[in-house]
Amino acid sequence: MEPVNDLLEEKKQYMERFCFATERIQGILEETSEADCLVTAHGNAFGTFFKQTASFLLQIADFYDKKTKGEFADYSLEEWQALNQALYQDVLGTNYEKSFANPTYAAEMLGEDFASLLCTLYTEMRSNIVYAFEERLFYLTTTFELFIEVYNILEQPDAQKDEVCSAIYYYFFDYADITVADGLRESFDPSRSFATDIICNSDLNDLCYLYYFGEYISDNELKTAAYLNTLCEKEIQDMAATFTEGYRRGFELYRIDISKKKTVNIRYHLGFERMIREVIRQFQAMGLEPCIYRAGVSISRKNLRGKVGYYGASPNKQYEYDHRMDDAIFFDKAYADRRLQEQRQALEEMKSLCAVFAGPAVVETFGEEPFNPVEKKEALQYSKKQQKCKLEYQSANGLLTNKYIPGDQTSFSIIAYPLPEIGKDYENIFKDTIRVNTLNQEEYLDIQTKIINALDTGDYVTITGRGANRTQLTVALTPMANPEKETRFENCLADVNIPLGEVFTSPWLTGTNGILHVTKVFLNDLEYHDLKLTFQDGIITDYTCSNFDTPEKNKNYIRENVLFHHETLPMGEFAIGTNTTAYAMGKKYGISHLLPILIAEKTGPHFAVGDTCFSHEEELVTYNPDGRQMIAKENDYSKLRHTDSSKAYFNCHTDITIPYDELGDICVHTREGESIPIIKEGRFVLSGTEALNETLES
Repeated sequence: MEPVNDLLEEKKQYMERFCFATERIQGILEETSEADCLVTAHGNAFGTFFKQTASFLLQIADFYDKKTKGEFADYSLEEWQALNQALYQDVLGTNYEKSFANPTYAAEMLGEDFASLLCTLYTEMRSNIVYAFEERLFYLTTTFELFIEVYNILEQPDAQKDEVCSAIYYYFFDYADITVADGLRESFDPSRSFATDIICNSDLNDLCYLYYFGEYISDNELKTAAYLNTLCEKEIQDMAATFTEGYRRGFELYRIDISKKKTVNIRYHLGFERMIREVIRQFQAMGLEPCIYRAGVSISRKNLRGKVGYYGASPNKQYEYDHRMDDAIFFDKAYADRRLQEQRQALEEMKSLCAVFAGPAVVETFGEEPFNPVEKKEALQYSKKQQKCKLEYQSANGLLTNKYIPGDQTSFSIIAYPLPEIGKDYENIFKDTIRVNTLNQEEYLDIQTKIINALDTGDYVTITGRGANRTQLTVALTPMANPEKETRFENCLADVNIPLGEVFTSPWLTGTNGILHVTKVFLNDLEYHDLKLTFQDGIITDYTCSNFDTPEKNKNYIRENVLFHHETLPMGEFAIGTNTTAYAMGKKYGISHLLPILIAEKTGPHFAVGDTCFSHEEELVTYNPDGRQMIAKENDYSKLRHTDSSKAYFNCHTDITIPYDELGDICVHTREGESIPIIKEGRFVLSGTEALNETLES
């Protein structure tokens, strides 16, 4: 929960306004139930919209009142489940087809002038579910007041679209000073302990606790929590230690003094609380207090690249996809400048908290049913001008954040586990995932060192596909002056990036040419068929896939969700994955297509588009275990950080893996014209690496 004093102060400041707003919304419900002038002026659907939304907000107000009075203390699991369903029912399953949260339905019922505005307004109102659970009266009050303001506008027969748009715009603009500072404080202040208190103080054997967060809870969360409760304490401690020790080793690897740090951000999917409680305990033993914040629910805090924070199940992935660009209603340069101004001020006020922040520790999940979105013409899209403005804002925001939290002074750790939705073999897959996450580091250290030694003899590497895969790539390598003391490839073991199993570099862009192709891949939870990227001197010059029925739709899908509205992106990473055990696990259970990129990138060569792996860490001196210094940390773009920092970073990094069964050859080519094969026909052939084939053959 929020610190008591903060909540009491917020309640004192906003309670009168909240009560007044609630009374007014009760009046709106009564007015729209009587089919008054709003209906006749703008059509019956407008009355229905305001009636349904008012009813929902009163449901939220009633929940808030009961929660503050402690009326849910004795709720049974069945009662919590019924409440959870009631709060999210409007966007669940087929209900979404006739919900005002659905842009297509909203357009059909409300007409194109007001549909996108009211659909977005309704979606923002739904964020009040979690604010009621957190007892955040500021957010409840201000969103209620926004709803009333829009209603008052549309009561008038001559109401204009611009008036509604302006109301929404100034809601986000005027309150940016509070919302920006509040979001940053959640990231760095451990006293914001709503989630931490639930994790550490609840009876985790009573699965009612899952509903205390306010997120939508599905069988995945319930069954994950139930399964973790069957594990012995030693198993939980070992799972947590793999994660936290990887985090600690990251500081050793990068030679950063962890003793100067005091906080760590833990991000995870609900259901893993038993493990997370132990993770918190182990981090506290290192001197790190947890900051556990919720993934953004408000339009202003959603992340186009996915959920960042803790989160429950998606009530409807199409709903989330439809609303990924809702801020297109109000995002402009003035708003962007306002946010940057408030972020700068908030970071300055919190600079002591920023200085002791150690970095994120992330638990990912995999196994959910693949999602192929439907592109809806009614869903909001950024204009060309907004895309440019958004990219400029993200660049400035990244530089501002790095000023207060330098990338070379933090580390991270990331690990992944399956969800029960993966199928009947869930428990066996879970156990095998633990095995994949804890492979023998010494064995891989020796094998990966041999691969790096071979790669460091060459000027470039060629990669080809096999079968239906049409990859034909040449990757140029960074020039190296002193091979005895330098290396181009980092030897990735199970430290920050778990599981182990890759060697990676930042490619030399000039001379990096060809086609990268995968027949099917999942990136940021979205599925791509026949994804093909063409590179010229390390830059994407063309891209396509076969998800949709027209080239234009396919290109737009990639541009939005891989390029993130950039005109192009460079190849930021080339890596060779060596974790054949993970690959074999995927094949054994038929789940290769469900593996997260964290694991999938270790099951073949992968190529990242966007920033390098060393974004904002180029000056940090790092070494492989053999003592050689990593020198391939930047490219032509990141070098601009010294002269034009706004063009140095893209603030995205998406890995694309070619699995072994689609892979032909990987060969390193020396200046003398020698060709050294590392992989042929999807099998390791470099001397000393043959052991990696054992799991592939079996």
